Amino acid sequence: MNENLFASFITPTVMGLPIVVTIIMFPSILFPSSERLITNRLHSFQHWLIKLIIKQMMLIHTPKGRTWTLMIVSLIMFIGSTNLLGLLPHTFTPTTQLSMNLSMAIPLWAGAVILGFRHKLKNSLAHFLPQGTPISLIPMLIIIETISLFIQPMALAVRLTANITAGHLLMHLIGGATLVLMNISPPTATITFIILLLLTVLEFAVALIQAYVFTLLVSLYLHDNT
Repeated sequence: MNENLFASFITPTVMGLPIVVTIIMFPSILFPSSERLITNRLHSFQHWLIKLIIKQMMLIHTPKGRTWTLMIVSLIMFIGSTNLLGLLPHTFTPTTQLSMNLSMAIPLWAGAVILGFRHKLKNSLAHFLPQGTPISLIPMLIIIETISLFIQPMALAVRLTANITAGHLLMHLIGGATLVLMNISPPTATITFIILLLLTVLEFAVALIQAYVFTLLVSLYLHDNT
């Protein structure tokens, strides 16, 4: 219980060198490609999952938007696998770092917005001023819509960071309380341990849901601009 509550969120180092790049690249090992005609169950499940993601995410897009299919599929699989690996004991979760989430959100959002201004300039500018707006409210609405546009990547990154960090902190607190209560009140420790197990199952769901929400919002931003 004397351990720093936020120690698990500190970037790990080996011999003074940060290894976060290695950790970020590790999930790609979990999705190997196969050149065999007959694949095993893991590859079959992987192909089924990719087809399901494409069907859910890219069905509403135009042919121009569907060129982002590989990016969208890679994004959801990377975030989902990273979140799940972060639930293992003594591991580091890169998606708890706001800087990393911003580094994913800002380029994707900027790419979608630039694509919209390039190919649908009139429609993109029309979002800043709804039809039928009174003349007196035009300057204020333009400012509000501009702020709401630029806050979109921040909302993406903060939502993912806050949900993953909150779950890890809650698991850390309940796990520490369980260890303390084992010597004081075993029945109470049993109850808190059951709560910890239920919370772990919930965090598995949250890890996948947050990956889906992040990717879905990026997909919607892309759809609005293509």
